[in-house]
Amino acid sequence: MIALSLAEIAEIVGGQTHDIPDPAIQVTGPVVRDSREIEPGSLFVAFVGERVDGHDYAPQALEAGAVAVLATRPVGVPAIVVDDVQTALGALARAVVRRLGTPVVALTGSAGKTSTKDLIAQVLQRKGPTVWTPGSLNNEIGLPLTALRATRDTEHLVLEMGARGIGHIRYLTELTPPTIGLVLNVGSAHIGEFGGREQIAQAKGELVEALPPADEGGVAVLNADDPLVRAMESRTRARVTLFGEAENAHVRAENVRLMENGRPSFKLHTPTGCSDVTLRLYGEHHVSNALAAAAVAHELGMSVDEIATALSEAGSLSRWRMEVTERPDGVTIVNDAYNANPESMRAALRALAAMGKAAQAKGGRTWAVLGQMAELGDESLAEHDAVGRLAVRLNVGKLVAVGGREASWLQLGAYNEGSWGEESVHVSDAQAAIDLLRSELRPGDVVLVKASRSVGLERVALALLENAAEGEVAGR
Repeated sequence: MIALSLAEIAEIVGGQTHDIPDPAIQVTGPVVRDSREIEPGSLFVAFVGERVDGHDYAPQALEAGAVAVLATRPVGVPAIVVDDVQTALGALARAVVRRLGTPVVALTGSAGKTSTKDLIAQVLQRKGPTVWTPGSLNNEIGLPLTALRATRDTEHLVLEMGARGIGHIRYLTELTPPTIGLVLNVGSAHIGEFGGREQIAQAKGELVEALPPADEGGVAVLNADDPLVRAMESRTRARVTLFGEAENAHVRAENVRLMENGRPSFKLHTPTGCSDVTLRLYGEHHVSNALAAAAVAHELGMSVDEIATALSEAGSLSRWRMEVTERPDGVTIVNDAYNANPESMRAALRALAAMGKAAQAKGGRTWAVLGQMAELGDESLAEHDAVGRLAVRLNVGKLVAVGGREASWLQLGAYNEGSWGEESVHVSDAQAAIDLLRSELRPGDVVLVKASRSVGLERVALALLENAAEGEVAGR
């Protein structure tokens, strides 16, 4: 964070100083909520959680190098006391971003936010120092903490914005007003909470409504291939740039193809020229993510060749998102277990099918180890059934549905599509899936593991990789 005195911070957040010997002492390190992340000069933010009260860790935060604590009560060490820590944190982020004047790139969408944010960050990093949201810390706490990592040297601030209801994104844009707003897509994620795609579109569009007008530098980057996103053009005063495969997109892809290893290749077209791109990421769905990143980079002055080179060299910065690892015995584990919705599930299955072509040439099989897609409401049965059917249509060798009712719907869809015998199986939990895979995997197999975060299906992928590291692999 930019250096601010404790007195300045207290004024910004409307707090009272307690046990501070010198209000002129400056916060020169990061603002953190986890005492284990304290660095010299930090400000420790004491949140009260379901299991842990951050106020209890105030003394050890000071011992670790923090200069003060942002708290809701005196804690016996230097502190700025406020009525509400979350509100104060947001006010501090808003003030710091305003003082910096750094261009803020904000993005949202139903699927692909984190992968696209990681691509944008890696591309812009080539142009200048860039701060971006780590992982999926895209809510009212994670977003200001990310913004407060920016310094005087930061040239780009890239912020992912999530939403679970109308008004959430509007609130986030008030904390860190965006210069460039990117909307990726409107899908089924959290449709049970929103009530329908139109409501999701209403919420996501709050981002473009918050942009400054075109004559003040505001730019809305919209997906030309998604009608609900394209329609957001009427909701913004900013200049609009379209990305996608549509002919009228300003930044578009042509000659898209999926390599045998599951990585996409295409020709990138921008208003300043074209260049070839072959991504290191797996799955054709990443083409849209890459185009979105290219559109943002173009708006910030990068050439098409610079963008194409950066995209071709970019990898995944976040765990458990199409994370591909080949074991010593030749089994490939695709850990995409961080989260799941119908759109990302279909994309992952298509990537598995593409990777399976190369595997089959070596005698390998494809496995889809799938679990519940949460928060789908009344659409849950139909969507799980459809995913099970798609696995069969894509000729996935074996579907392993893990969990309770929703997993049974996955298997039912596969069964109704013609998956007989042992081509699909329903197991009760992650351990049962691990036991099954340990006994049946053979060299050359490709295993996709995917479900909503609440299922914790990453345990399957991690266990299979740990077994491989210990030499406990099939055919040992």
